[in-house]
Amino acid sequence: MRFIRTKAVIATAGLALSLAACGDAGNDEASGGGSDVEAASDCDGKFEDGSRMAELADAGKINVGVRFDQPGLGFKGGTDDMPSGFDVEMAKLLVADLCIDPNDTDAVNYEETISDNREPYLETGRVDLVAASYSITDERRALVGQAGPYFITGQQVLVKSDSDVESIDDLKGEEVCSASGSTSLENVNKAGAVGVPADTYSICAEQVSDGSVPAMSTDGSILLGLAAQYDGELKVVGDEFSEERIGIGYSPDAPEMCQWISDVLQKSFDDGTWAESFESTLGASGSDTPEPPELDACA
Repeated sequence: MRFIRTKAVIATAGLALSLAACGDAGNDEASGGGSDVEAASDCDGKFEDGSRMAELADAGKINVGVRFDQPGLGFKGGTDDMPSGFDVEMAKLLVADLCIDPNDTDAVNYEETISDNREPYLETGRVDLVAASYSITDERRALVGQAGPYFITGQQVLVKSDSDVESIDDLKGEEVCSASGSTSLENVNKAGAVGVPADTYSICAEQVSDGSVPAMSTDGSILLGLAAQYDGELKVVGDEFSEERIGIGYSPDAPEMCQWISDVLQKSFDDGTWAESFESTLGASGSDTPEPPELDACA
């Protein structure tokens, strides 16, 4: 697993360099690119009657929770209706398997989903799936369904480029921003820093930039994308001090979705679609693509 995380961070570091060269967080490259995913052509009898998958396929519509503020993972900028990034690509694969065109924004509502509302959105049915840098934890699995992981990363620190901070160890007793409701915020406090919650990671990056807080912390893949938007003003430092296993969230009332999600993800691992999705988003710089992780078994 360490090998996977390290290579993923290297790939994202390359992405950060390429994004900084672009200098425009609103274009396709800065937002993490993407690939065309075509909907399956025939869902008649594909899913068991009464299953949530059958209901969604019959309706031809779905609500998907994604991030809008994380370049390379889930990003939406300018007037483009379609978010992009690696998380979004994973969501598209699932939507397409339901015979729904994932690029049709009349059929697919990509709902902005931040750290603090992922469980409530799933519990209330506001969204059917969540693909939003959603770390798998026992606490979350007690509330909602989570399948995966499809990506493994680790937490690091973002500071100003002229900062002397080299790791989370240098921030004990200091304020460190992270998203409210995230495992990242919990990890910051466990490391001895003082976690400062914000609605989004982009707000945290702004606070680091203007000096409101000395640092922010979350997954390294997110931090590198954010740093690239600040034209050398911010930098990512330190070794990873956590392991984040990123998965797909689904309603606790639809446990049958777990195996379906796992099957779609495994197929993408096996046929190279997962690798293509990584290369077109987090691996946009041409860096090596990691091996996909092993999926958890469904209960």
